[in-house]
Amino acid sequence: MTNARNRTLILFALMGLLLLLEGTVHWQVHPLNADAAGYTILSGSWNVVLEIVLMCLLSAIMALGVNLQWGYAGLFSTGIVGFVALGGLAGVLVSLPPVTAVWNAAGVGRLVVALLTGLGVVGLAVFAYGHLKGRARTWGVTAILVGGFFLYRAIFDPAVAYIEANDPAAAGNIGGLGLPALVAWPAGALMAAAAAWAIGKTALGLRSDYLAIATLGIGEIIVAVMKNEDWLDRGVKNATQIPRPWPVPTEVSLQESQRFLDFCANWGLNPVNASTIAVQLLYALLFTAVLLLILWACELALNSPWGRMMRAIRDNETASGAMGKDVTKRHLQVFILGAAICGMAGAMLVTRDGQLVPSSYTPLRFTFTIWLMVIVGGSGNNWGSVLGAFLIWYLWNKVFDWGSAAMWSATQYMDPASGLKTALTGSAEQMRTIVMGVILLVVLRFAPKGLLPEK
Repeated sequence: MTNARNRTLILFALMGLLLLLEGTVHWQVHPLNADAAGYTILSGSWNVVLEIVLMCLLSAIMALGVNLQWGYAGLFSTGIVGFVALGGLAGVLVSLPPVTAVWNAAGVGRLVVALLTGLGVVGLAVFAYGHLKGRARTWGVTAILVGGFFLYRAIFDPAVAYIEANDPAAAGNIGGLGLPALVAWPAGALMAAAAAWAIGKTALGLRSDYLAIATLGIGEIIVAVMKNEDWLDRGVKNATQIPRPWPVPTEVSLQESQRFLDFCANWGLNPVNASTIAVQLLYALLFTAVLLLILWACELALNSPWGRMMRAIRDNETASGAMGKDVTKRHLQVFILGAAICGMAGAMLVTRDGQLVPSSYTPLRFTFTIWLMVIVGGSGNNWGSVLGAFLIWYLWNKVFDWGSAAMWSATQYMDPASGLKTALTGSAEQMRTIVMGVILLVVLRFAPKGLLPEK
């Protein structure tokens, strides 16, 4: 136990040292061409460090959600990007003010009728399936679904056209409820949990590899809907001006505050840089509080009888089922909890960025990278997931600059017109993907249980 604790402290201290060096040391490599920009190895900027730390904290929350599903229960879900995106959607639907011009019978009113019609058609089809038999069941259910689809579209399409025609350059959507941004965080968790329940009721009965394929497809469907349904979140036109959570102010409001300006003058600070750092610090405090709360809850769950039961199901489903445990029910339970944590992180990310960009939700960033954090840190170990999130996101940020500097060093004496030099310097953009893949292979080969293995 002592060795494990010492290992944890040492690795977190080394991670902290990396961030400290990033904030205090400025190291830049300059090409032979004096007119070309240099390649930054270490930025020497606390703004950059805080930017990295904020994303590390959010990534750590997502990693804890994935660790809950995989490390506790052995559920291999590849639809993380969908749950994070739903959390982001909650930031729009909860925090943005409503677009009052479309909240009438022809707009949102007709949209609600269409959605209720769709639910009614599905319910009627389920009722018919349970009460009819033979060919009557087949033809009856088919007729209900086909007829109901056309009825639904007849109500839904005009409502959508009406909403999207309303000031499409600035709105074209229904807006939100105008509630505080902090309310969007649990709302994001609830939306992701509801989607996980619907997915889990059908997909958790599948074999593990089929579950991975199903969740990957469903995650991409969620992102595709967000990209194309402008009435919901403006689609690829992006929803902007999402309010910040209390008590985080804007940089401009700080720069206009005489009290803040006096503080900067007394300490010899640049008000512009100081306002940015102050805002980043407030975000860091909020995100750290949420991370610690979730980490505390996950640790309690892991060491409780429930946690021991989940690990027993993970290690041997057959034996656990023979002991009277409802394996499918427990899988659904932990699947929903993990998705809810990812959804909350997605809502936090959107309220921090102030905008929702559906095209930014890619499996590489919000599925593969989060999985890599859990694997590198140590699946089944909550502290390992946090460490893996900090390390991988730090490398994700720095590898591009380091790769560019390495490619420059390797090609600085080549002919500028050389095709090989052009190819090598142009490949710096791919260094992130390459390095992440190499890290995964090295960890799986030499430390398959991660940097902080499960106890």
